[in-house]
Amino acid sequence: MENVTIKVGGMSCQGCVKNVTGALSALAGVAGVAVSLEAGEAKVDFDPARVTPAALKSAIEDAGFDAT
Repeated sequence: MENVTIKVGGMSCQGCVKNVTGALSALAGVAGVAVSLEAGEAKVDFDPARVTPAALKSAIEDAGFDAT
């Protein structure tokens, strides 16, 4: 397992947090997600053999948020 912290832009409420959490949790290989509205970031535990950090960022962007 590896973990990565991704800066998430565009979140303004707990609904946004729920959307980002759901988008990341739906990916195969993601073991855990902790999204912080205050910090503007998502901490993700994932299996690098099943999902890449680029795919995690794409999932956040597909949900309508900025990911760096």
